[in-house]
Amino acid sequence: MTRFLDSMISPQPIRIVDLKIDPSKLSIRSLTVTGMGHLPGRTLQRSQAIFDSWALLYIAGGSGFYRVNHGPLQRVEKGCFFFVFPGSAIDFGPDEGGHWDEYYIRFEGSRVEEWLGSWLLQTDTVKRAGFEHMYIAQLDAMFLLLESGSPLQIDQAALQLEALLFNWMAKSILPQSQAATSKVIDVLQDIATSLYTPLDAEQLAKRHHMAVSTLRRLVSQHTGYPLHDYIHRLKMEETKRLLSTELPIKEIADVLGYPDESYFSRLFKKYTGLAPKHYRARN
Repeated sequence: MTRFLDSMISPQPIRIVDLKIDPSKLSIRSLTVTGMGHLPGRTLQRSQAIFDSWALLYIAGGSGFYRVNHGPLQRVEKGCFFFVFPGSAIDFGPDEGGHWDEYYIRFEGSRVEEWLGSWLLQTDTVKRAGFEHMYIAQLDAMFLLLESGSPLQIDQAALQLEALLFNWMAKSILPQSQAATSKVIDVLQDIATSLYTPLDAEQLAKRHHMAVSTLRRLVSQHTGYPLHDYIHRLKMEETKRLLSTELPIKEIADVLGYPDESYFSRLFKKYTGLAPKHYRARN
């Protein structure tokens, strides 16, 4: 991953990854992650900045400010996120003489207009998602997906962006009385965005500060399926989508965390009634 020093931005090494392939090679055309960056120790402030695309900025440490079109100055603290977007002049950055730890994701596509018409509201205000190490792990995973240069993995980065952003928006608007429901949403969202990694129930429970028994109970109560069964079902649905591509079945099994192709095929047939090769032939 590219790391370099730019003293105009930060005294610490920063990392930036841009889209490396032609977007026409992607299966998901409605949403594309075009670049990501991690700017630890950012000191640079922007004044009346004009942008030609959307970007989500998440602050993992430090504090500063944000303002759109000479509007009110808004505080930005650890665990906050905000947007920059076309058509507005935006001021933002760490406090004078200070710094913050910034992650940004640039994105584009018609999907954004759908978000704006439904759940992506008040895009000119600072929102709070809170700070969780899980968020940093998800962002780091997206870096790797984007850097891979693989169309499949870049598509996966777009799906993870949508899931992450929807989760953060939900957290920022849910009243405190719905905290328990929000916790379940966090767990299910984490599972949905981790389909390309092997299941580790202990690590999943640890990320959400609960016992494994509590994790299993919550998933069973809210989905109607035991934890492992629920995850297998999600992975088999993802398999259906991947079978519409030219990706070999063995590679599909590998990327979804099933190194034994025979076991993977038996599992797929259990949930769909067809072996993967027969499902592909019929669709």
